[in-house]
Amino acid sequence: MNTDLILNILQMVLAVVLVAAIMLQARGTGLGAAFGGGGNVYRTKRGAEKKLFQLTIIFSILFFGIALANVLI
Repeated sequence: MNTDLILNILQMVLAVVLVAAIMLQARGTGLGAAFGGGGNVYRTKRGAEKKLFQLTIIFSILFFGIALANVLI
């Protein structure tokens, strides 16, 4: 297969996975927190929420790397 095609497909898959991971994180916040309200000023992430946060960081780094490779190749 062509390298450009593989990079494009991989970038699209990572984009969908990254959007899904971000949307799953945003589900936990309410409208009150978006406008400055909410009682939780600082809260630590635990369990699945922490793993999802770490996976989001990994997916974003991979997406950036694939996008950079797609431009340079």
